[in-house]
Amino acid sequence: MDSAAGQILYPLHRCKTVHLVRHAQGVHNVAGEKNHDEYMSYDYFDAHLTPLGWNQVENLQKHVKATGLSKTVELVVVSPLLRTMQTAVGVFGGEVYTDGISEQPLMMENVGHSDHLAVSSLNCPPFIAVELCREQIGLHPCDKRRTISEYRNMFPAIDFSLIESEEDILWKPDVREKVEAVSARGLKFLEWLWTRKEKEIAVVTHSSFLFHTLRAFGKDCHPNIKSEIRKHFTNCELRSMVIIDRGMIGSSESTTNFPGKIPRGPDVPSEAAD
Repeated sequence: MDSAAGQILYPLHRCKTVHLVRHAQGVHNVAGEKNHDEYMSYDYFDAHLTPLGWNQVENLQKHVKATGLSKTVELVVVSPLLRTMQTAVGVFGGEVYTDGISEQPLMMENVGHSDHLAVSSLNCPPFIAVELCREQIGLHPCDKRRTISEYRNMFPAIDFSLIESEEDILWKPDVREKVEAVSARGLKFLEWLWTRKEKEIAVVTHSSFLFHTLRAFGKDCHPNIKSEIRKHFTNCELRSMVIIDRGMIGSSESTTNFPGKIPRGPDVPSEAAD
């Protein structure tokens, strides 16, 4: 740390604000709380949100609007699974989509047996799906994704161009991704965020992914802050973090710094003048 009080000073343009969100309650969460073996059931393949989950989405959307985040978030990054995309669109998307709007909807009506109206892509940030922030992969059918063609029909305005495979080639029915691999994937995902020009990004993802990614951080912090970073996310919880680029991973330049001496003039420190 740079001072006895524990503060650290860092250039603003070497930082990003990331709003981390865990998806709202899914049908697999309800079944799994009653019996953990239910996570193995194909009844919950690519699990969708419950009615309570949609209620959680509505409450988080109100919070996002009340705090002004809906106006400052420049990009929404989402895991390409049904429950995360439903959550992302419900929280950060536009108003109800109506006929006559030229832009494609973010989500079609009744996606995932939700009885939810279609959502407009007007007056909201762009959405992009990224497989690096998927849930711990394998074994559990709830974590297996559909084809990208299916998702494009459900979520027309979400950008799926970064996903290379139409089918889910990452999920295996008999092998669960090791936690060390999830952590490594999470760190790779954070490095990817530095390739983006946006400075304020929302990420809608999953519990295990967040837990195993964030456990790599907080070692040099006060125990209370370490606990705040590493604790498990509840359904539809939003936690805002600032990421600092200490290794010059990013190449961004400051948009607010000013070089001084414009117009040019004497530049002698007052101590020297005295």
